[in-house]
Amino acid sequence: MKDKERFDEYYRALLARDPQYTGVFFVGVKTTSVFCIATCRARKPKKENVAFFPTVKEALINGYRPCKICKPTENANEIPTKIVSALNLVKERPKERISDEMLRKESIDPYMVRRWFKKHYGMTFQAYQRMYRINNAFKELKDGVPSTHTAFDSGYDSLSGFGYTYKKLLGKSPSKSGNRNVILINRLTTPLGPMFVCSTDKGICLLEFTDRKMLETEFRDLQKRLDAVILWGENEHIKQLKKELEEYFNANRKQFEVSLDTPGTAFQRRVWGMLKDISYGSTSTYQEQAITLQNENAVRAVARANGMNRVSIIIPCHRVIGKDGNLTGYGGGLARKKWLLDFEKKSMSLG
Repeated sequence: MKDKERFDEYYRALLARDPQYTGVFFVGVKTTSVFCIATCRARKPKKENVAFFPTVKEALINGYRPCKICKPTENANEIPTKIVSALNLVKERPKERISDEMLRKESIDPYMVRRWFKKHYGMTFQAYQRMYRINNAFKELKDGVPSTHTAFDSGYDSLSGFGYTYKKLLGKSPSKSGNRNVILINRLTTPLGPMFVCSTDKGICLLEFTDRKMLETEFRDLQKRLDAVILWGENEHIKQLKKELEEYFNANRKQFEVSLDTPGTAFQRRVWGMLKDISYGSTSTYQEQAITLQNENAVRAVARANGMNRVSIIIPCHRVIGKDGNLTGYGGGLARKKWLLDFEKKSMSLG
């Protein structure tokens, strides 16, 4: 960090264990090679021995490992109490627009809410509210409620305004979206940072780290392939995924049983099937996969299909390395890929 004023601000927050900075920065301790969140109870390092990072990914890339005391990859992503209160306002008043004034009356800082939403959800608090209202409208329309009633009851002054926003967010007009499928999206924390999980009625269709660069493209592609709208929620597949993933990171699970729903070309699905056949703690190469397909010239096509995998960890593309043994591209970042491979090998050695 080159900004001295910001560096000093963060160091003061670290010394004060200021909870307002939890998740805003991650501090790497040069003498121990661990990184922490602002509220860590461990003894505070000297100023010259710290480095600040904006994300877990940056800390990992620079060679730091999570602190066992404050568990930054888990606790940094817990929703702050004030944010929970703001979310409850939206849930309690789904037809209203929650203004800054309304937040202040509840002793909630609007700036803090905006900053948190932008950082963790990639959208503004107002955009989240619009999505929430439109999602409610979508459910009402599927239940047969007339669009006129839904529009005005959702706080819109005109049918045209409601229709424009609805189509912009969900891709189709209210009259044409009643039979669309639904993809539920939820969020979870892991030792490597937060992830988004998506599921249809058939199974998990996406599991990605929230900072993946191609995430928005993957969302659009899923919606198009499944003719579906993405809504916030949770079903049995997501609950099972969370349980199995927790067991995986506790070294108590080596194979996943949760159902998957992975739309793609026949070639992509075949490659993804081969990925699932790579055993825990082992690795393969793109060339070996091409040979299995009986086409040694398909190395690049295999690599592209690996890159199109939307279900990280469950479909273990992190177990594919270069022919020379070096780590190759991974949507979650090479630091995470190395962590996962080392974690699995260590777990195997421990029995």
